[in-house]
Amino acid sequence: MAFYICTNCNFGSASFLGKCPDCGEFNTLVKADDDVEKPRHKEEVKKLKLTSLSKVQTTRKERRKTGIAEFDRVLGGGIIPGAVILLTGEPGIGKSTLLLQALKDMKVIYVSGEESAEQIRDRAERLSVNMEHFYFSDDLQIEGVIKGAEEEKDLIELLVIDSIQTVYSKEVEATAGSVTQLRETTNKLVTFAKRTKMPIIIIGHVTKDGEIAGPKTLEHLVDTVLLFEGEKVSNHRVLRANKNRFGSTDEIGIFEMNESGLAEVSNPLAFLDDLNSQEGKSIVGVSEGKRPLFFEIQTLAVTTMLSVPRRVVKGVDYNKVQLLLAVARKYLGLKLDTYDVYVNVVGGIDIKSTAADLGIIASLVSSISGKPLPPKTVYIGEVGLLGEIRPVYFQDRIIDEAKRMKFTSVISSKVIKNIRDLKRS
Repeated sequence: MAFYICTNCNFGSASFLGKCPDCGEFNTLVKADDDVEKPRHKEEVKKLKLTSLSKVQTTRKERRKTGIAEFDRVLGGGIIPGAVILLTGEPGIGKSTLLLQALKDMKVIYVSGEESAEQIRDRAERLSVNMEHFYFSDDLQIEGVIKGAEEEKDLIELLVIDSIQTVYSKEVEATAGSVTQLRETTNKLVTFAKRTKMPIIIIGHVTKDGEIAGPKTLEHLVDTVLLFEGEKVSNHRVLRANKNRFGSTDEIGIFEMNESGLAEVSNPLAFLDDLNSQEGKSIVGVSEGKRPLFFEIQTLAVTTMLSVPRRVVKGVDYNKVQLLLAVARKYLGLKLDTYDVYVNVVGGIDIKSTAADLGIIASLVSSISGKPLPPKTVYIGEVGLLGEIRPVYFQDRIIDEAKRMKFTSVISSKVIKNIRDLKRS
């Protein structure tokens, strides 16, 4: 029986549909092979093998440093032997540049179906990659790739696949990039990595919504899922771990794109142009892993010309902003039904932390009142449904860092307890 899966949202259907009922995209349903269980009743019973964990070697000492501290930080300290890492991001964001810089002193096989050898060489020269130990291939049959890598496993330290949507298995009668091919090729790569202890980095495409293209099993199969994000019009890039079996998913790596490639950023004020005060602008302090960072929130509230006011949000969760607007309407008496509200995080970065809640409401109040907030003031706090301000993760560390960065005032749950107190702070 035929079965069709949407490559955009993984919706399943027993028949082909021109439009996916779940995500609304057209021509995204592709045929997937039925997973028919092979009969195993004739297989001999295998004796259970037991190994005491005390005899299992730890992987902590085996991590290989890449030379880029921000990259190693997100991985949990370096690359683990046999780890399979999925690196995703929008086209042109700098994924290949990041890898070439991180692996420039390692012995690598780089399999590319996206760029030619000449393109890779030009970028490698610009990034000062050791090209004597950097091997390129445009052979995309996964069985051949694995066989070649295994033959060179004593000389090669890592295998890169750019991208998983371009390679194929000769055992599957489907086009490269289909759901079946993605699952089969990734399975073979994971099996090879675990057997030979050779780490593999797979580059994957993303959909228009920023989700990883292909079935969700792709994310389950690999050990680590990295997301490289940022606006192309901005110089800043952020590397996040959405999944990491060998480390924390709280850490982020920050980079700045310049003429010579990606430069690491350690300054917590990197996303701020200035500390001057303007109406509708607030500065928030959040913790990404163990690192305090400061971002600029801009909110614009203008009288609406529509029957239903417009809400446009960029850089923070849309539903979270809707919740904060409801709280502000309830406890601050703001007549938000008459305003279009636009919220933006400067720098093209997404803020996941709830520590930005207080700053969003402060910038909203400032925009509506037309009065700038106090200069060199940072806002830290989660806002509850009752208008209360709650302490956040690593709040004391963020406050200490704000004082070190010469902020004159820090507004948090230690200073005010309810958003009503914003008018007095």
